[in-house]
Amino acid sequence: MEIWDGLKSIPPYDEDDDVEPAPPAVAALRKAVADSDGLLFATPEYNSSIPGVLKNAVDWVSRPRESTPFQNMPAGVIGASTGSFGAVWAQAELRKVLASSGARVVDTSHGVSKAHQAFDAEGALLSEADHSACSNVLGALIDSIEARSPQPLAA
Repeated sequence: MEIWDGLKSIPPYDEDDDVEPAPPAVAALRKAVADSDGLLFATPEYNSSIPGVLKNAVDWVSRPRESTPFQNMPAGVIGASTGSFGAVWAQAELRKVLASSGARVVDTSHGVSKAHQAFDAEGALLSEADHSACSNVLGALIDSIEARSPQPLAA
């Protein structure tokens, strides 16, 4: 598993700027997605939706539609919020955007509510139920990747 945390480096999407060569940060993001077997998105919820920088990154990767690396890419979505609903709206929004961009989003997801109280100092989930639910999402994503791949993934 590789963590990609370069959302801040992606410029605002503008179709007029979507030319080759792509901006370096965009080219790196597109390559990272294309080189992936699958994608796990972990999103916070801002104003009942996904963060603008995340939507912006999806917009860059999803174009051009005929060659997007999202096409048939297995994807899973988890979320967290400080509220009681665990980013359910953000997850639904992200699932919709990813599916419309060509990704094959797994059916299961999980949201961690009251995120400010849900993790220990090292960032591990405190609740076994949250840990198990997130593991289920990851398991569904691995199953989707293996269904797409010619060889099973190593554990």
